[in-house]
Amino acid sequence: MVMKSLIEEKKIQAVVRLIEWERIFLHMDVEIIYAADADKNSPLDFYIVDDMYDSPARMQLIRHEGNGYHLRLNMTNSGENVCVPSGNYRIYVCQNDVKMADCEIDPKIVRDMGNCSRNFFYNNGKKVYAVNFYVEEGSDTLPLRMQILAAAQTVMQFPKTNHFRDKIHPIQDIQSTWLAKRNVLRKMYAGFVRLNRAKRNHTILFMTEQNKVIASNLKAVSERMKERGLDNDYQILFSAREAAAGSQSIKSWIQLMEKLAKSGTVVLDDHAPCLDWLQLTSDTKVLQLWHAGAGFKSSGYSRWGHQGCPDAVSCHRQYDYGIAGSKNIAHFFSEVWGMNDELVLPTGMPRMDEYLNAGYRAKKTEELYKKYEFCKGKKVMLFAPTYRGRGKKTAMYPYDLIDFKGLYEACGKDWVVLFKMHPWVADSVPIPEEYKDKFKDVGKYPNINDLFYITDLLITDYSSNIFEYSLMKKPMMFFAFDKIQYAFSRGFHRPYEESAPGKVCSTFDELLKAFREEDYEIEKVEEYVRYHFDHIDSNASDRVIDWLILGNIPKEIQKDITRREKDNAHRKTLDFLPEGYRRNRELGIVEEVE
Repeated sequence: MVMKSLIEEKKIQAVVRLIEWERIFLHMDVEIIYAADADKNSPLDFYIVDDMYDSPARMQLIRHEGNGYHLRLNMTNSGENVCVPSGNYRIYVCQNDVKMADCEIDPKIVRDMGNCSRNFFYNNGKKVYAVNFYVEEGSDTLPLRMQILAAAQTVMQFPKTNHFRDKIHPIQDIQSTWLAKRNVLRKMYAGFVRLNRAKRNHTILFMTEQNKVIASNLKAVSERMKERGLDNDYQILFSAREAAAGSQSIKSWIQLMEKLAKSGTVVLDDHAPCLDWLQLTSDTKVLQLWHAGAGFKSSGYSRWGHQGCPDAVSCHRQYDYGIAGSKNIAHFFSEVWGMNDELVLPTGMPRMDEYLNAGYRAKKTEELYKKYEFCKGKKVMLFAPTYRGRGKKTAMYPYDLIDFKGLYEACGKDWVVLFKMHPWVADSVPIPEEYKDKFKDVGKYPNINDLFYITDLLITDYSSNIFEYSLMKKPMMFFAFDKIQYAFSRGFHRPYEESAPGKVCSTFDELLKAFREEDYEIEKVEEYVRYHFDHIDSNASDRVIDWLILGNIPKEIQKDITRREKDNAHRKTLDFLPEGYRRNRELGIVEEVE
């Protein structure tokens, strides 16, 4: 549909007053100035439109106050789980599918447009996604334009004379071999798909590339399927490898390709590196159950442009649905995965079905008091921070910041301390011998959630373990000595101190003081629980099965999904061609009409 244009009538003027960034989100404040005879009641839509006069995205309306519009655009997700494509863009203001204005830049901020540019480096710095702003020349106004360029690193050098030694390139040879291996695996997958097409709709693969065993959410859902007898209707397959941390055998790769090919539904618990380069068939349903609740750390596309962020095309782009604890926090996960908010369903976390079971709690509590007898009759502090470092190989914790003597004295006769470090931290806690009657390193205990049953006070920092612990309705404190550095290197997806459900301390002395005075700010816990949990029960696994696997999504949730699909479909029908131009679809160009 070629849209009518009333831009020349100037019934509406749109002026951009502010451009700013929030991680991957571009924010704009736009003021609408109406002519006397303009329609002020009909809603406005803001589309970014490229040089071919197509629109890959509509800007999201965040706030509307009077004539002011606060807009947002997710650069990693145009609305269809892809980055906003490279191109030169204008912003059209539309009313009832009629072009009313071409956004201009406020003269007061035009000089600062260069500071609004942003470069997102990815693929270990070899690629960049650049967003720049400029003003189109040849106009008596200041039409705002946005240029997006996805570029890759190139090597610029003079040709060299070839010597014999230059013919042997071990690193290049290894790389080319691995690339060839990937191509072989892709063809192998395609072949297995053809052989198993008839059975795929009734086969489900529970898959992790981070662990050697099926655990957590994957375990909870698969076991519940068997309890419900659904293993009679579906063939249930499993694949558990530590492929993200190391190499795998040829046999392991062949087995994985066969399992993926057999499966019409693939259920994940984390990023699967092999799906960064292996595109599953379009009829494969991919479900992301993730492994954590909602902490503070940015990951996935929420930290795009930082070291270790995903590529523009990655495993995350293949998800059909994800899950979250509540509708309120769905956007945290959708940002990470580069997908639409509506596709993250508030099922709750399946692993918490067992955690919230009264019988299981009683059993584990009894076992823990037997295992750690010194906790009986005492109040228990659990010190459980996340790791520092870039990943598993470099993970550590600065133990020198812990004042063991001061903590021991503060515990008095009533408290004992359990230290549970992140599993990636290899070094055990250096507890001085004279304090071992009250302190114990429980790093080898497999499930931190079980420890929460006997914990009276949790000390953590940026870990997502607060999600589960909050349901105990007990106090927690946060030892965030490096929150500024952490925010810069890793990033937070929400304001840290405002969101932390407890007292935030920057030094260990401050932590000890708050502990002695019982200054926990426990009132924040209840607020946290209300915001993060739509369901507090043992039925999350059933909701995942019913909604995501069996496809019985509740009507009110499906309505939101359908509305987004209709919006995307409608946008694709809009043709922003100016008068006097036509689209030559055969040549893929726009040309003037003679």
